[in-house]
Formats: sequence, structure tokens, C-alpha cells
Amino acid sequence: MARFGDALTTGADLVNAAERAVLSALDQVGAVPDLVCFFISGADPDEVALAGRHIMEFAPGAVTLGCSCTGVIGDGRGVEDRGAVSVWCARLPGVDLTPFRLDTVLDEDHLAVVGMSEPGPRDKAAILLSNPYEFPTPAFVRESTPALGGLPLVGGLADGAHGEGSVRLFQDGEVVDSGAVGVIIGGEGVLGTVVSQGCRPIGPAMTVTKAEGNLLLELAGESAYAKLESLLESLPEEEQELAAQGLHIGIAMDEYSEQHEQGDFLVRMIVGADPEPGTLTVGDMVEVGQTVRFQVRDAGSADEDLTRRLTDFGTRNDVGGGLLFSCNGRGGSLFPRPDHDVLAVRRILGAGSVAGFFAAGEIGPVGGVNHLHGFTACLLAFAD
Repeated sequence: MARFGDALTTGADLVNAAERAVLSALDQVGAVPDLVCFFISGADPDEVALAGRHIMEFAPGAVTLGCSCTGVIGDGRGVEDRGAVSVWCARLPGVDLTPFRLDTVLDEDHLAVVGMSEPGPRDKAAILLSNPYEFPTPAFVRESTPALGGLPLVGGLADGAHGEGSVRLFQDGEVVDSGAVGVIIGGEGVLGTVVSQGCRPIGPAMTVTKAEGNLLLELAGESAYAKLESLLESLPEEEQELAAQGLHIGIAMDEYSEQHEQGDFLVRMIVGADPEPGTLTVGDMVEVGQTVRFQVRDAGSADEDLTRRLTDFGTRNDVGGGLLFSCNGRGGSLFPRPDHDVLAVRRILGAGSVAGFFAAGEIGPVGGVNHLHGFTACLLAFAD
């Protein structure tokens, strides 16, 4: 029978906080764990590294995986922008664990990623934690679905209090400041993933009639900028304010669907708009013929989307524990409290042990394809 434990501690002394957290989580498992994941938020990268080493010393024989971050999740709480440690332990009978560490090497005129293990027939998912400042995470995730035979990836981009140079990754007793670390997980104990993008569509669905790379030139035969301008003018004042805070665009996952509503899109940021050529710059590649729909995000729509997806997942699965990767733009920046996402997971799925961190980008599958997201909550769930 699977067993799970999680703990979150705070304090200026990160090493002491790490010891308290790992001992509490281990005590809840009551047996030698198979997998220990941990996440550390702290001002001093060297102290973060010491705290991570200390946690791994308490789990000999277990696969250990962790990273630095700017906020942690655990014990039904979320703590942002101060010293904190979250530890999650799991005893997973019948589950296979294959750790890997990724790095890049120069291969003629391009960088190649090395170190990924080939998934086996029992493998169900892989956790991936990466340093976003020097590892090509977007390209790796984009190519991962065909390269790994459809294996779902879930995880996040690590960070540190001082950005570049302060990221630390942990795996099986080692501390590294580059590349990516992870573990492939196989067996019946892995239930699957939940990805909540938390946006709601505004305006009609439209066909892309002209595009170049991530430049959206025409929608339904008209200037993309003009289409957006016309839509914004027609919106109620409340939705205009939401759009001004950050507008997104959804790319339909099923072109053959008769309707494209909330949850039917891969959501991407609109990162630029140029009225002279009439173009919009999207945070991903767009192609002629795709169906798109503009999107806005607020706490209400994010809560509704997460609740709906968790409820649907919970009707089909008996969840015992999970790892949660929430955007650092959610938490207290979006909701009244930073523990919104973890409390929703625990309440709706009945999972007692859920831990993770606030990521600088989240990794999770949408429509059977792995993607790097922003503003999402991505969950990897394990059976009770």
C-alpha cells in the first residue's frame, strides 16, 4: 500500500528548517521512502544548497529530487518570498523509479541534450525540474512528446532569490547549478496529470489566415491587430480591465470540434502588438488554419477551471498524494491567499499529502502533448 507524507517549515535557518521538514514527512510515511521530493526558498544560494544536502542525508536509499525556488507548497499551505522548505515523501510499492540528469553538449552547429533515459513499457510519467537560465527547456519540452513516445512530463522551472546564478538543483546526494534533473516513474501507482490553465475565452473563435512563426498577421482575413482592437472596444469595462492586465490567446487543440469553449485551448500570452503592420506577437508558434480565441484570466475563472478539472479527475481516480507545480504568478498574486491551489487539490481529490513549489514556468501535457506553460497549475497524482 502506498504511503505519503509532506511537511512545510519556515525560518531564517534553512538547514534547521530542512531537518524539521524532512523528519516530519518521513515520520508520516512510517517506512523507508522510495521517493523524496523537496523544494527550498531562501535568500542565500549557498545556504539553500546546504539545506538540500541535509535533506538528502536523511533519505539514504531513496531517490531524491529537488530544486530552489521563490515559494514552496506543502502541508496545505503556500509560502512565498521568504525562507521555507517543503518536503514530500512517498512509499510506492510496485513503482519503478529511473532518475536522470540532463545537460547540453555542442553537436556541430547546435546544442544537443544528453542524459535522458529511454522510457520503458511500464513508465507512466516523468518529473522534470530545470534551470531556465541556461537549459533549453522550451525546445526540450517541445520535442519530448515524439522523442519519448508520448511519455507525459510534469514539473517546473526552478528559480532563486537572485535569479540567474542562484538556481540549485538536487538529485541523489548531488547539488548542481545547471541543466535539469528528473525521474521517470512507472507502474500502476501513477494515476496521471491535471493541468489547469485558468483562462476563459472572450469574443468569437477565429481562423488564422496569415502567420509567420510566432507573428499573427491575419485573423479571418483581416489584420490581427484590427481584430483585437475591435474586440476590445466591444467588451464590457470589467473585461477591458482584465485584458489590460494581460491578454492571452487560445490555440484550439481540436480543429474539428464544432465549438471551442473554455478548456478547449492551449493558452499562450500575447507578448506584443504593433498597429502599423497590424500584427500580434504570440508566445508560441502559430500556423495558418488554426482556430484561435482571445482569453482573459482572473481569480474566478482560474478557480472555476481548476475545480472543474480536479473534479473530473477525481471521479475516475482514487488519489493518495500528489506533486503540485503552480505558477509564481498564481498564489497571492492572483488569489486572496497563496494556498488556493493546494487547498483545492486536497479538498476535491481528498489527497492528504500534496507538495510542490511556485515555478517560473510549469510543465505539463495538454491534449496528449507536453508543453511549457505560464500561469498554470500542474499536478502529478499518485494512487492511494
